[in-house]
Amino acid sequence: MTSPTSHDTAALSARVIAELIDRGLTIAVAESLTGGLLAAELIRTPGASATVLGAVVAYNTELKHSMLGVDAALLAEHGPVHPEVAMQMADGVRRALAVGGKPADVGVATTGVAGPDPQDGHAPGIAFIGIAAAEGTHSVGVTLTGDRQAIRDGVVYEALVQVGRIWGIG
Repeated sequence: MTSPTSHDTAALSARVIAELIDRGLTIAVAESLTGGLLAAELIRTPGASATVLGAVVAYNTELKHSMLGVDAALLAEHGPVHPEVAMQMADGVRRALAVGGKPADVGVATTGVAGPDPQDGHAPGIAFIGIAAAEGTHSVGVTLTGDRQAIRDGVVYEALVQVGRIWGIG
């Protein structure tokens, strides 16, 4: 994947936010390696408060379990960099950030290795994005290159791509 520009990311984020607002849907974000960058990108768009419920930065592995409900056995066996962890984070944030008892319509999560060092046998640039909605949950794995910031920025962009794919936004 080539590195997106900040303009590309901002434009895609604005399209995603507009689509969520048009459809009357809400989104909640759970982040690990992106450390709040995805939430910041989403709320950069004016009017985002109509759709973005909030975000959880669960950088510490234990928080993925205690705050987002990721299965402790899964974390113990595979660590935090795993497709199922991303899916459980996305599903968990939908519930954790429920408003008025209603879960977010879409949950998106990021987990992976930004570097510079490997983690749990995974090289820098390996990441998983989880997407959860009432219709189901899935994850997408990405492999990125570059320095720590480039990897984190790339994961943000790819997470927006994955949310956008739900509605055919490219």
